[in-house]
Amino acid sequence: MKKASANIDREAFYELPEALKLIKKNATAKFDETVEIAINLGIDIRHADQMVRGIVALPHGTGKTTRVAVFAKDAKAKEALNAGADLVGAEDLAEKIAKGEMNFERCIATPDMMAIVGRLGKVLGPRGLMPNPKLGTVTNDVAAAVKAAKGGQIEFRAEKTGIVHAGVGKASFSDDALLENVSTFISAIVKAKPSGSKGSYLKRVSISSTMGPGLKLNVATLFG
Repeated sequence: MKKASANIDREAFYELPEALKLIKKNATAKFDETVEIAINLGIDIRHADQMVRGIVALPHGTGKTTRVAVFAKDAKAKEALNAGADLVGAEDLAEKIAKGEMNFERCIATPDMMAIVGRLGKVLGPRGLMPNPKLGTVTNDVAAAVKAAKGGQIEFRAEKTGIVHAGVGKASFSDDALLENVSTFISAIVKAKPSGSKGSYLKRVSISSTMGPGLKLNVATLFG
């Protein structure tokens, strides 16, 4: 970290292309580090009209495998399995989750399964895993939902402090691929601006690799 920090100015505001080059240069861990973005938003999520949540497909994926759980029965369960779902079930899957078996990053359900899924709200909700029709995770087209989740689609949700975090690729990605992924993610955040947000919306944006120092981005030129 000290060596990486010596190459950057922690107080400077970097243009996105330059920041990505520095991040890739400083990502020297023995594993392929994730490139992570943190966006401070001008919102107060205590108010219902200022919540920021959505879903976005990164053009070059995230670089990691997403494990997907699907609540479905019969033909829909088969569709989910054929599409690549890692866990598929109904009451049996609910029992596993209730016992703490949460080895998945995305949860999808057919509408008829929501009575079962609803009982898991206190378990899935805090982890941001509760299926939601607005995010396309409550659907009869489970095959498409599973393929999207496996293909680089990610969910985002503002935390209590108004910050959105996301992994937007790997340090091994090309500069152009990372640039497209980050730009796509920021565009999705801008489109998700809630009606209740007044004044400055994108307040601060920083980017880093898993083990590297954070670099502040010049917000004013992100869409220049």
